[in-house]
Amino acid sequence: MENKKELGNWLNNFGLDHPLVIAGPCSAETEEQVLRIAHELKDTDATVLRAGIWKPRTRPGNFEGVGALGLKWLQKAKEETGMLIATEVANANHVELALKHDVDVLWIGARTTVSPFIVQEIADALKGTGKTVLVKNPVNPDLALWLGAVERLYTADIKNLGVIHRGFSTYEKTRYRNNPEWQLPIDLQNRFPDLPLILDPSHIAGRRDIIFDLCQTALDLNYDGLMIETHYDPDNAWSDAAQQITPSTLIKFMDDLKIRKETGEATEFKNKINTLRTQIDVIDHQLIDMLGKRMKIADDIGLLKKSHNVAVLQTKRWNEILGKMILQGEEKNLSEEFILRVFKAVHQESINHQDKIINS
Repeated sequence: MENKKELGNWLNNFGLDHPLVIAGPCSAETEEQVLRIAHELKDTDATVLRAGIWKPRTRPGNFEGVGALGLKWLQKAKEETGMLIATEVANANHVELALKHDVDVLWIGARTTVSPFIVQEIADALKGTGKTVLVKNPVNPDLALWLGAVERLYTADIKNLGVIHRGFSTYEKTRYRNNPEWQLPIDLQNRFPDLPLILDPSHIAGRRDIIFDLCQTALDLNYDGLMIETHYDPDNAWSDAAQQITPSTLIKFMDDLKIRKETGEATEFKNKINTLRTQIDVIDHQLIDMLGKRMKIADDIGLLKKSHNVAVLQTKRWNEILGKMILQGEEKNLSEEFILRVFKAVHQESINHQDKIINS
């Protein structure tokens, strides 16, 4: 896919002076619920009302959505509030029903993005429509797969395209439901700066107390919008209760979030350098996280050495590590002096950890 500037033109049609905000419940539950949330959102910064109609759950037995009936509720909410409406589609039949009920924005979920067959089916069903289509990142961090889904839609002559960053599954336990892996959407943004990028902090967080910080990071990285799950009674929501916020909380978020506006040469420089600094902050957090994981493994090695009465320092092993790291550093244009300083410090910290364990 070439870097087509028209990909982002649809954002201008909203005439907004702030990033796009898509808000609404994880799931449409009842007509009353959908209409109440829509009316509580209509005078906020939210332009698009979202609600899941079909809910693909990881395991059967959980609430899987009300189905096509919920589209009538969304359509009624649109008529009463003037908000645009959005829902997830996972096959051609979903697309047909969404178009029939005049859904404005359709998004493709993470589980669907992983299948080129299904994405192609959806692209074919959407061909010839002027709808806005947003593609969530695949479950696992695969930039080519994410862009491949966008390219299939673009090839089907769908130009109102964007992507949603909702984080990535990991077997490791982290503070997030889905690890953000910020570097991957940053890479996407650098390669295709005119492809609108929207954050879904609800699915990344998995809990409401860290949603605001995720939103601020996204805005600092020049994301084009936010998709935030919003419910008037989140604790009793039928799906993903822990990650939804109330409309009043959303309003407070919109008031407190800092948005940089690019006006003037000096301001543009400041905005760009702030974005680059935020990218460095993201990588620094990843470095700390990886170093913590490394020291945890060093602790495990210390316990093993203690149980077998083995010395902490293993000179041969250390020299092998250092030699490999110097060679890899050269490939990344990192000086030998720098690699030596960094890995000597890392090695010393590992020794300190193991020494503490062995002598405890």
